[in-house]
Amino acid sequence: MSELFNLEGKVALITGGNSGIGKGIADGLAAAGSDIVIAARDIEKSHDVATSLEKKYQVNVMALTVDVSNEDDITDMPRKIRSRFEKIDIVVNNAGVNIRKMPEDFSSAEWDQVIDTNLKGTFLCCKTMYPDLSKTGGKVINIGSMTSVFGSAKTAAYSASKGAIVQLTRSLAVAWAKDNIQVNALLPGWIDTPLTVGSRQTFPTLNEHIEQRCPAGRWGIPEDFAGPATFLASKASDFITGESIFVDGGYSQSTLII
Repeated sequence: MSELFNLEGKVALITGGNSGIGKGIADGLAAAGSDIVIAARDIEKSHDVATSLEKKYQVNVMALTVDVSNEDDITDMPRKIRSRFEKIDIVVNNAGVNIRKMPEDFSSAEWDQVIDTNLKGTFLCCKTMYPDLSKTGGKVINIGSMTSVFGSAKTAAYSASKGAIVQLTRSLAVAWAKDNIQVNALLPGWIDTPLTVGSRQTFPTLNEHIEQRCPAGRWGIPEDFAGPATFLASKASDFITGESIFVDGGYSQSTLII
């Protein structure tokens, strides 16, 4: 059974892999034996995470400076990756941004910033890495959100981008099934990461709400993504594609606990 989840000999590209959910996924895939490429904007932080992963799991880790809203950064990744690795087997599209304000207050530039990073960046990473993934088959894991399904008054651009991630995942799954590429998505609930700090500042009662509504009775943590990501990156999920899996402690299945 353990061979189903063994990632030894694999190479995984993780955007935004130096903090939060991305780092939790990097830990999980490295623990399963995969070599890792961390693509993020803060190269110093990426190098620190790379050193830690190499020491802890005895795998090879490469850090790249990449802004996924910059197409040139994305299209240059294969060349840089091949300077150390011969292939890419797994792509995790995790990099994302959020701007919180009411829809009527969004500027066009702010809208574009969120969509270009979260949606266009994901698409371009998938498209750019397709030639490598199609050689022997591969795995794509896109990171959506509970706002892929729920509306949110102050995150219209983010919600739109994450809703589109679900449809992009389905479309790529259908298009690339012929290449033995499985494309799935993870939809985080309320996770304790730097990206949710703003939410807690905007909504002072949010912590109490989460603990009451979530059947698990807590916020999620980045480590909660290690298992689901390893499953979707491994042989265990070879006949699963186009799916979106909530990782939210049951939040999406529950009303307020009475």
